[in-house]
Amino acid sequence: MTATPSHPARSLFPALAAGGLSALPADLIAGLTLVAIAIPEQMATAKLGGFAPEVGLIAFIAAAIGFAVFGASRQLSAGSDSTITPIFAGSLALMVTAGSPQYADEAAALAVLVGLVLVLGGIFKLGWIADLLSGPVLTGFLAGIALHIVISQAPSVLGLPEESGTIYRRLATIWSQAGAINPVAIAIGLGVFAVTIGAETLNPRIPGALVALAAATGATVVFNLDQHGLAVLGRLAGDLHAPHAPTLTGQGLIKLVGLALIIALVVMVQTAATARTFHDPDQDPDVNRDFIGVGAASVLAGLLGAFPVNASPPRTAAVAASGGRSQWTGLFAAAAVVLLLVFGTALLARAPVAALAGILLYVAQRIFHLGEFVTLFKRTWAEFALALATMLLILLLPIQTGAALGIFLSLAHGVYTTTRARPILFERAPKSTVWWPLSDALPGAQQDGVVVMGFQAPLSFLNAYDFRRGVLQALKDDQGAAKLFVLEASGIVEIDFTASSVLSGVIVATRKAGVDFAVARLESVRAEQAFERFGLTEQIGADHIFHSVAEAVAALAPG
Repeated sequence: MTATPSHPARSLFPALAAGGLSALPADLIAGLTLVAIAIPEQMATAKLGGFAPEVGLIAFIAAAIGFAVFGASRQLSAGSDSTITPIFAGSLALMVTAGSPQYADEAAALAVLVGLVLVLGGIFKLGWIADLLSGPVLTGFLAGIALHIVISQAPSVLGLPEESGTIYRRLATIWSQAGAINPVAIAIGLGVFAVTIGAETLNPRIPGALVALAAATGATVVFNLDQHGLAVLGRLAGDLHAPHAPTLTGQGLIKLVGLALIIALVVMVQTAATARTFHDPDQDPDVNRDFIGVGAASVLAGLLGAFPVNASPPRTAAVAASGGRSQWTGLFAAAAVVLLLVFGTALLARAPVAALAGILLYVAQRIFHLGEFVTLFKRTWAEFALALATMLLILLLPIQTGAALGIFLSLAHGVYTTTRARPILFERAPKSTVWWPLSDALPGAQQDGVVVMGFQAPLSFLNAYDFRRGVLQALKDDQGAAKLFVLEASGIVEIDFTASSVLSGVIVATRKAGVDFAVARLESVRAEQAFERFGLTEQIGADHIFHSVAEAVAALAPG
């Protein structure tokens, strides 16, 4: 067999690996598409977080460089993100005044902390953490964030002064200033929203947000709308500073740790989902390496004075659709943004604030998945309630508290699902040696003196005592007729220490009652190892562990 040649450069920088120089033109074209989408989106997201628009562009540059060097996915696009920005912006605003130098410093320090958590998560291969948020909880989480975006941007769309603080304060301010609504701002905000949606509907490659922003800026210039009460961005600073560590230390950093963990978990979930959805057919997703890439991107963003960054599913989809084959796409886009900051900030000075708000309304409708709420409502009331509760927690409580409670609900839902497992009676299918769960739809037959039960979940401290109660109750209901109990163990993929002790007690109890105990179909390697490790194999006896229920019944059944 011929050895496969090694590629050291590819192993070091897998995100930059592509088809050589011949692939660069495709990456350049994809980069131009990406930058057309990213410029308005990144400025709008910075505004959402209470930062100057150019800070969002700096975050994008840092994210593109950091991920290209340290990530694995060739198509993933990282940068400022509307999912996490409301979370950390709302939390930081409770500590310091939004827009102040201390606010910016805390955001930069938070970016470094989030990045370090992500890097450690990748190094210690914690990709499984991304699966801790269930689908319904994630749906509710995103819906709550979407509503926060809508409420936070309503003043800009209505032409009213911006307001920070809680959702209740924002709504009260809008109500009290309703008489000062500017129809021109409404027209621009909703117009940008409509054009962006329309462009996406026609062709996702069309940079609808950029087209709409350019048109709104052009209208402002031609008709001097900013001279008639329409708020505009003003001249951007365009400064690119050398990387430097945030000045926040000690107690200031400690109070950000909890928030950093919440943000990092959300970033892990979104990064894993993006990497798994968009990847080359010849490249398996490496979620842990991508955590390191996004973590490095966030650290670099913090060192450049920006804020935490995240993977972006919409921008990644645009890269994939436009033919991007490696992270050279992101680097080309970052270079274009650098040129804009150095030479082109005057072009954006008269861009209407309402236009950026319209772009954020588009983002909000993208992450509010109404169809998933409808599906949950039709198919599972309990999980619909879970999604709705998560949305309301995010919306009505301080956003970081709602996010933490949403994560708790997701974990609690997983625990609850596991604890619902109960042992179930099996019966023999007609004219067969197959034993199957008891069912009215497919009736089978019992065998005198034999009780067969299965347990279709990992056996752990969460459900072990319900397992014991179910087994002993089944033997009690048999009124002493049972002489053989067979545990059908194909669904038991794992067993922990507590469950092993409980199972050992069940074995002792059944044998004291004169009932032989056997196990069939112990198929999980981990469960087999646990049986050996906890002494259950020795207690049961190797001659009482079988490949099938039929084999156990044939060998041990009375008569």
